[in-house]
Amino acid sequence: MQSTAFPVENYINGLPEDRKSAMQNLRKVILENLPGGFEETMSYGMIGYVVPHSLYPSGYHCDPKLALPFINIASQKGFIAVYPMGIYADPDLLNWFVTEYLNRCKSNLEKGKFAFVLKTQSTAT
Repeated sequence: MQSTAFPVENYINGLPEDRKSAMQNLRKVILENLPGGFEETMSYGMIGYVVPHSLYPSGYHCDPKLALPFINIASQKGFIAVYPMGIYADPDLLNWFVTEYLNRCKSNLEKGKFAFVLKTQSTAT
């Protein structure tokens, strides 16, 4: 479910109450752990964390006008999703992540071409 909200605060404020707290907490954890130089933005109708053109002028290979995506989070229809695109850049990190996920989570790990989709259950529809 893509949102047209901008800025990020408007996106979060527009969420159902049972999603708002979870998304705020997820956002806080990301911001506290995000390396310097990354930027928070709205991208693809989701909250995005990107490597800005000032650090990586080539941008995203599919559309160089866009900053390089690193991680996105979104409140979807039946779940909250985390799209950690940057994890593919380091094979050791990717392998660690998959192993840890499978050891800790009951839900399926949906591994797509460019991102994992990590789902959390919610009562919102």
